[in-house]
Amino acid sequence: MTVPPFPPDPAPPRLLVSVRDVAEAERACAAGADLVDAKDPERGALGALPVATVRALVERLAGRAVTSAVAGEPAAAQMEATVRAMAATGVDYVKVALLPGCPPALLAAAAAAAPGRLIAVLFAEDAPDAGHVPALAAAGLAGAMIDTAGKDGRRLTDLLDGPHLSAFTAACRVHGLLSGLAGSLRVSDIAGLARHAPGYLGFRGGLCRDGDRRRALDGRAVAEAVRTLRALPAREAA
Repeated sequence: MTVPPFPPDPAPPRLLVSVRDVAEAERACAAGADLVDAKDPERGALGALPVATVRALVERLAGRAVTSAVAGEPAAAQMEATVRAMAATGVDYVKVALLPGCPPALLAAAAAAAPGRLIAVLFAEDAPDAGHVPALAAAGLAGAMIDTAGKDGRRLTDLLDGPHLSAFTAACRVHGLLSGLAGSLRVSDIAGLARHAPGYLGFRGGLCRDGDRRRALDGRAVAEAVRTLRALPAREAA
C-alpha cells in the first residue's frame, strides 16, 4: 500500500510506561509518564493483569495520567468478552493482540465492546504494514501499536526498518487512529523513533532495574525518558 503524504503531528511522541501494579503506576505517574499501561511482564508480551488490579490502578491514579490495560491474547471466541471485562474497569484504553487473519466481524465486535477505546497490538514478527490500518479504522478501533511478541533480545528496530515504521504511523494518522511503537526500547532509541512520528513510544524493560522487564520499574529511568522526549523539537507540520 502506498500511503498518501500526511503532515506529522507537530508534538513529540508521548511516553507509555507499562506497569504491573498500583505501586508502579504511582511511580510512573509521579515521574511524568503520559500513559500508564497495566501489563503483567511475567506473562509475555501482552500478559493481562487481573481485572481487580486494573480497577484499583485506575481508581488510584484518578485521572492524573491516561491509562491503558492489556487484555491479553484471547482466542477468537473470547475476544469480545475479554475486551468488555477490561473496559469495565474504567481504563481509558484497552489493548488486545491482533493476529493475522482476524475476521472483520470479530474485530468490529471487539471494538464495540470498548467503544472508542480499543487499541490493536500488532506484532513486529508478523511484519504488519500500513495496509492493515484501513481495516482497523473501519472496524471502529481507536488506535494501533506495533510491539515485539518475543522478549528474546530482538528489538523493534531489529525486525522492522525505518520506512516500514514511518508508513505505519502515517497510515494511522491518515485514518484518524492513535499510533504507538514499542518492543524492547531503550531511552537511546527515542530520538530515532520519534522521526517516524508515532503518537506514543512504549517502554517496560528499558525503564526497569538492570534493564530486566520482570524487575521493578525505576522511577529515575522513567524521568530520564520523559526529559528526553520533552527535549525533542516540535515537528514541522505542513
